[in-house]
Amino acid sequence: MLPDESPLTSLQRALAEGRITPVEIATECAAKANGNASHNTYIHFDGEELAREAAALVPGTPLYCVPISVKDLFDLAGTRTTGGSRFYAELNPPATTDSGVVARMKQSGCLIAGKTNLHPLAYGLTGENPDYGDCLQPRDAGLLTGGSSSGAVASVQEGSALAAIGTDTGGSVRIPAALCGLVGYRASHGLPSVWQGQWRGGVHLSPSFDTIGFFVRDPRDLPPIAAGLFHLPVGTAPVKPRIGCVSLAFAADANTECLDAYAAWKQKLADAGATLVDFEPEGWKASTEIYAGIQASEAAGIHRQHFTKLLPTLDPAIAKRLQWGASLTAPEIDSLRSRHDYFRAAIASLLAQFDYLLMPSAPVNRLPVGEDYTNARNGILRYTTPFSLSGLPVVTMPGEMIGAPLGTGVQLAAAQLEDGGLLAYAAGLAG
Repeated sequence: MLPDESPLTSLQRALAEGRITPVEIATECAAKANGNASHNTYIHFDGEELAREAAALVPGTPLYCVPISVKDLFDLAGTRTTGGSRFYAELNPPATTDSGVVARMKQSGCLIAGKTNLHPLAYGLTGENPDYGDCLQPRDAGLLTGGSSSGAVASVQEGSALAAIGTDTGGSVRIPAALCGLVGYRASHGLPSVWQGQWRGGVHLSPSFDTIGFFVRDPRDLPPIAAGLFHLPVGTAPVKPRIGCVSLAFAADANTECLDAYAAWKQKLADAGATLVDFEPEGWKASTEIYAGIQASEAAGIHRQHFTKLLPTLDPAIAKRLQWGASLTAPEIDSLRSRHDYFRAAIASLLAQFDYLLMPSAPVNRLPVGEDYTNARNGILRYTTPFSLSGLPVVTMPGEMIGAPLGTGVQLAAAQLEDGGLLAYAAGLAG
């Protein structure tokens, strides 16, 4: 059950009533930072710097003194942007200016908690990192957070940040949000309020799919934080939406916990007034193949000039994907892009019939530490890449919100650029 007030509302009320000061907020954040067993939520965190920043904040901004962390793919003046790789930590000089997303965070008045850990180069789904350590869940040291926005999700779970900026290419917000029991939002690919300058000073993995998002504990905090960070107008949700639900045949490889959570969420939505219609996702099995080739090719292009020195420092699986991406020919990529266009058109046609689409976030709800996930990647991506290919806005709703086990969750997707209405609908489900 959710509390009467969301974390954002509670914090803002406490500030307005003088029950807490900005410096006290910074002190509380510092006490909780790197609170997981691996002590690696953040790649850059400075408690004294945070207190000075808090003391200098000016009231009246939309997210005044709200502690928000940022994934270490975005420049923060005075720090090195690592992309989760010590190779780039040594190669890159300290940034002299803020990235677009950090500048927007400062304009909104938030307290920038620090720069968070991630799966190297944002190219993985588990949160394992040979350079900065595997990111473990603060609430369960036996579980990985998922990735690639691993430190971001950990910062909200441990309480050192009220929200966390992540990125989502093939599921890097949605997967850790579900695994860690949080709410995750992936913005529409190409959303004007996000794309106009936000990626300046940021490191891409695959521009065809990369977008920004964030984590929170409570869906009621989605609209105000999106308004503050992205200038996204608060939308209006349909009272009785028509929701297309992916068939159980597609999700046949999901475990019992994930399927039970999916069923419980469907019941929750029906009880809230939605009309649910199951559909067979024709052609969706090809989404991983289309996505993987384009992603690998674009990632290889971004990092190719450093291959000789970079590849030996990476996990062999990442190095192999980059080498494969570099080997793909122009005709092969053209063929994949043609298939991508066809897939995107098919999803748009589907969303002409429904307000939202619903499916499980992943086929598993736990990534135990120490297991081999080499062969797990494609099985997980099968659940996330359909929405990545389509550029859709997506909210991950946690299973625990409706009494399901930790790690379960569902993806609720809307048509491209319909972010405001989607966030409003998700927020309304908190009741």
